[in-house]
Amino acid sequence: MSEPFKALVASRRFQRFIIGVILFAGVLVGLETYPDLVARHGNVLHRLDQVILTIFVAEIVVKILAEGKKPWRYFADGWNVFDFIIVAVCFLPLDAQYVTVLRLARLLRVLKLVRSLPRLQVLVGALLRSLPSMGYVALLLFVMFYVYAVAATFLFGANDPIHFGNLQTSLLTLFRVVTLEGWTEILYIQMKGCAGYGYGGQEALCIASSAQPIVAAAFFVSFILLGTMVMLNLFIGVIMNGMSEAQSESADSKHTQATPVIPTLAAELDTLSRQLREVQGQLDRVARRATAETSGELRHSEA
Repeated sequence: MSEPFKALVASRRFQRFIIGVILFAGVLVGLETYPDLVARHGNVLHRLDQVILTIFVAEIVVKILAEGKKPWRYFADGWNVFDFIIVAVCFLPLDAQYVTVLRLARLLRVLKLVRSLPRLQVLVGALLRSLPSMGYVALLLFVMFYVYAVAATFLFGANDPIHFGNLQTSLLTLFRVVTLEGWTEILYIQMKGCAGYGYGGQEALCIASSAQPIVAAAFFVSFILLGTMVMLNLFIGVIMNGMSEAQSESADSKHTQATPVIPTLAAELDTLSRQLREVQGQLDRVARRATAETSGELRHSEA
């Protein structure tokens, strides 16, 4: 009974249909961000949303039925659990005051595209595989940020209290610097002093202007080289390594599924020996029966 459902789930047309429905669901959620459009066609959008939800529920039912007498195997696949949760969230009994949460829940259905496209699965798998290594890189990056933030607070705190007045402010400023967003402005404040650059209109905060051109240049150049050029590239390297491993694993899995199982020589010899023993046993039974029949005929002739 499960064979037709297995064939349906494995068919190209079914997979392409589901991908099309996911893309349409994403467009539909995007249309709901326009209040005028919702006011004019809200009923149509709601009905289309119900149709999409029905299709997703039907997809889950078909996949469960494809498992035959073991429907619980559907939940053995993490991607199936992911799909089930996304669809189940849309059935939460949320009041009108939580309409934003419900819209965000419907937006999650776009993430089903990851489940439907194997290439995206490889990318997500690579990211998940890279998380342990990325954690160590992030720890190293945090240590570097902390060291530079403490040094910046001591060196530039008096001159630039807006950006380096305390440790937490220094950490936030260094995060801005490592993204290369307006870092030259912060550099020039330290090189020329707050009285000479950057504090126009905020002179009351500039109470201890101090120009440190050499120290500031060495500090920011070294931090950007380490933070941007080295540390962030380590993240990229870890992700690329995880992607390579995920692609290799995916290729091995496909090769294993496509390669027929070839019995080994030992297995063939065992099978042949078992068959020979069965044939020998049949021959022995035939010989005993023939002997018994011959003996019976001899006794009958003597009588």
